[in-house]
Amino acid sequence: MDFSQVQSEPYPWPYNGNWTSQNTALMIIDMQTDFCKPGGYCDQMGLDVSITGAAIAPTRKVLDAMRQKGFHIIHTREGHRPDLSDLNENKRWRSQRNGAEIGTVGVCGRLLTRGEPGWDIVPELAPLPSEPIIDKPGKGSFYATDLEQLLRRLEIRNLVFTGVTSDCCVHTTMRDANDRGYECLLLSDCSAALDPFNHHNILEITKKSHGQYGTVASSHELLAALHE
Repeated sequence: MDFSQVQSEPYPWPYNGNWTSQNTALMIIDMQTDFCKPGGYCDQMGLDVSITGAAIAPTRKVLDAMRQKGFHIIHTREGHRPDLSDLNENKRWRSQRNGAEIGTVGVCGRLLTRGEPGWDIVPELAPLPSEPIIDKPGKGSFYATDLEQLLRRLEIRNLVFTGVTSDCCVHTTMRDANDRGYECLLLSDCSAALDPFNHHNILEITKKSHGQYGTVASSHELLAALHE
């Protein structure tokens, strides 16, 4: 089934009008307790997780609609092995300076550590058994993962991006996808940065130079295209 182009900026997405449930995936980046809920990694740093948490509800609406239409859904999760063997020393050092050293015990278990309650995806967006989860040790979802092989095997060409944070893991993944030839759409209200100023800038950077990294739309514009 073909869908109408999404009325995104700076051009209707996708550029060639070819998006179907078979060649398009919804990417839900790092919607984890550690980044979106009280008691997690970002909360431990003293950051306002209500900003990132606000992306949960609109993302759920998009997730429900795209599940109903049979789209591919791919979740990602940032975190480190319990022995921290995949944690770079400079990343650990920065987390310590921010007051939330990765691997130390917090309210939701060891911070940003695989298998801990804080590391898991928020219940509102819990993956179905059929939906792959990409576990990653870094910011980008292509680094040290099998994401690209998965996308190639499924013959996916278009990626719809949601998740947190827009100025870190979301945009790192989006830039990497753009370089690999994927047609990318970032949903403005389904993503967030812990600094709203940064989020605004990411939306503008995405759109610059006639869509250098992709296009930007709201969840309402995507849902409208799905239901036309």
